[in-house]
Amino acid sequence: MPTERLPMRQVREILRQKWLLGRSHRDIARSLGISAGAVGETVRRAKEAGFTQFAEVDTLAASALERRLYPSSAEAERPRPDCAWIHRERRYPGVTLELLHLEYVQDNPNGYGYTRFCDMYRAWLKQRSYSMRQVHRGGEKTFVDYSGKKPCIWDPKTGERIDVELFVAVVGASNYTYAEATPTQRGPDWISSHCHAVQYFGGATEVVVCDQLRSGVTAPCRYEPGIQRTYEEWAEHYGTSVIPARPHHPKDKAKVETAVRVAQRWILARLRHEKHFSIVSLNERIWELLEDLNNRQMRIYKRSRREMFERLDKPMLRPLPERPFSYGEWKAVKVNIDYHVEVDGHYYSVPHQHVGEQVEARMSAFTVEVIRDGQRIASHARSFQRGRHTTVPEHMPAAHRKHMQWSPSRIANWAATIGPQTRLLVERILGDRPHPEQGYRSCLGILRLEKRYGASRLEAACTRAVAVGARSYRHVDSILKNGLDASPLPSQENSSRAAPAAHSNIRGPNYYN
Repeated sequence: MPTERLPMRQVREILRQKWLLGRSHRDIARSLGISAGAVGETVRRAKEAGFTQFAEVDTLAASALERRLYPSSAEAERPRPDCAWIHRERRYPGVTLELLHLEYVQDNPNGYGYTRFCDMYRAWLKQRSYSMRQVHRGGEKTFVDYSGKKPCIWDPKTGERIDVELFVAVVGASNYTYAEATPTQRGPDWISSHCHAVQYFGGATEVVVCDQLRSGVTAPCRYEPGIQRTYEEWAEHYGTSVIPARPHHPKDKAKVETAVRVAQRWILARLRHEKHFSIVSLNERIWELLEDLNNRQMRIYKRSRREMFERLDKPMLRPLPERPFSYGEWKAVKVNIDYHVEVDGHYYSVPHQHVGEQVEARMSAFTVEVIRDGQRIASHARSFQRGRHTTVPEHMPAAHRKHMQWSPSRIANWAATIGPQTRLLVERILGDRPHPEQGYRSCLGILRLEKRYGASRLEAACTRAVAVGARSYRHVDSILKNGLDASPLPSQENSSRAAPAAHSNIRGPNYYN
């Protein structure tokens, strides 16, 4: 049965870590929660598709990349060798990989070649290695976690004690440590602490090892933990990758657990008699104690953490990008029939061609970006007005865009070029509607009658329409069709009638007083 294809976003991350970061298949697999075989298969497909560097992959839309990596073919997938069988058979004297490959090809004529056969077996062997000695290269890993013992601040008004979190990050080779207090362990605080840590270190390591807490991992799992989308985006921004520690495997995070204990001993313990009334004040004090901790000589190494960091880790760190990371949350949304997507009760436009499609919205403090197929299709300043719309005219169909160009003042100004009565009629039509836009079509229809009848006749027709209280295009059109624009107005007809002659039998108005 064919294996399920990886999402193209994950495929990009595999190739980024392989070709940009130079990481091994196993490290990439642990970072993304997939098998090393899946990583190897993805790299193989990319090479067969003609890709040689990540830039070529990064510029393609997800759908185009998928077509390149998984071209349609009528041929059945080649059978994969049974690595467990190979491993068992190799225990027999004289049995070699070459012999086993020969037997494999005899049973599967369309099978893999010898080199690929051996590579797949060796990758399987690496996956069976359950533990390794924790020796960290300079610039290789940063370990992060929260302290179980918490610092606190005090409410200046009520005197209430408020427990806060202590975030700790330690660089693997030197034990160089960063720590700060945060209000919570939630996503914004988690990512903010990571940003502060890499700023403090002056660069990023190849890998960040975290515990499987909710802010960093979407689906805690021993074998395939899912990385939280914003956390994954943060790692890409700083050129690193995330590997969640396995549950119940203390060796995976022994470094940071030791660093947390050290922070508790040399930072929290020294704060026990102090009162701080804000996170800012508490962190200023923590950073003072942190400098003392990093400058203190370690007995086992006869050097300080700072000395070892300058010597081992700092030269190997990845440089920081020019701009800091902008925190953003992700949400799956659908483009509505009105070519808008809903984010926190506000509606943002996207190009109308995407109506009905599933897309992703990335929400930062100031912007909302809409992503489809790995490409940004819209970007807006974020608004927190619920029920309102933010619309870019270029996203609208041509007919909607043309309609949007009109406004009450523009229509009234056009009417004024024909005559004051035409303007008065237009203003009354717009004013009679619950919303001015409901009268746009009537007004535009009236104004366009000028082409057929001329400005003077249209002004006369509008004068008559105002006099009789008409408020529609049909009334004005009927007046012009029937030539009523040339007839006297009702007030003029009444005034032109002769006054009655004086007569003794005619009662005057005073008769009724």
